[in-house]
Amino acid sequence: MIDQYGRSITYLRLSVTDLCNLRCRYCMPAEGVSKKRHGEMLTEDEMIRAVEAAARLGVTKLRVTGGEPLVKPNIVSICGRAARVPGIDEVCLTTNGVLLPELAADLRRAGVRRVNLSLDTLRPDRYAAITRCGTLEKALAGLDAALSAGFDKIKINAVLIGGFNDDEIADLAELTRRYPVDVRFIELMPMPGGEAFGPECYLPVSRVLDALPKAAPESSDGVARLYRLPDAQGHIGLISPLSQHFCADCNRIRLTADGRIKPCLHSAEEISIKGLDDAGMEEQLRRAIYGKPACHGELSADSRSLSARNMNQIGG
Repeated sequence: MIDQYGRSITYLRLSVTDLCNLRCRYCMPAEGVSKKRHGEMLTEDEMIRAVEAAARLGVTKLRVTGGEPLVKPNIVSICGRAARVPGIDEVCLTTNGVLLPELAADLRRAGVRRVNLSLDTLRPDRYAAITRCGTLEKALAGLDAALSAGFDKIKINAVLIGGFNDDEIADLAELTRRYPVDVRFIELMPMPGGEAFGPECYLPVSRVLDALPKAAPESSDGVARLYRLPDAQGHIGLISPLSQHFCADCNRIRLTADGRIKPCLHSAEEISIKGLDDAGMEEQLRRAIYGKPACHGELSADSRSLSARNMNQIGG
């Protein structure tokens, strides 16, 4: 389906839960989130019907997110059913990787083709600090499990934070030489609910190129501008929602775990599909797609996102 600004919306990001086994500082409060009643959340059947409705409107790519999607007990079933929806060409998943050793092979068999792993640092103390309760050892075990499972593509997402991991750019980029993975550096976004970061933390991803003078530009991949180091197996990706936003080419909508469509990550607008029949879901999705805003507002240390939710409540 084409929105009112001529963008073809082909990508749905489906959050299956707002719960997480980590407490990343830019994503959610230290105390976590209040668990909602079961009846407030989309059921598995409702999720699949929403995916079917989106596919009828032209969505071909589905990304399953959270919170942390792997804490969802029926995550393999959700992914398997979604992969069989007519019109859905690709099912991807974003995870912190901690539970991948137990689930990677099953997810691959269910039809998940691509996995994005969140990994902001390669230093155990920093990993514990940014996640508040995680261990780097478990995250790296998740990466090993993803590599062994044989996914078509593995990407590592690193949020670039000044004074925290900007001295690790070269170390993180080196993963593209050691493994067949892409490493994508993402500008820190000023989301509500997470920890407040000072202005010095918001770095443009151009800093990555300063640290990697041998990185050669290649073609883009969706929102990421791609580069490659000499002899690397994978790419370096730069994602710049603040310094060089990509709203004009945005092809996605989001559906939260409690059944609300978000046409734009940084808008407070949400359109509920919870409890609707197939026709009602399709109509609400049509309304959300057509009404997708041209662009989000300014994002900076002083101008926070207008979204009404924490990142874990929306879907990463």
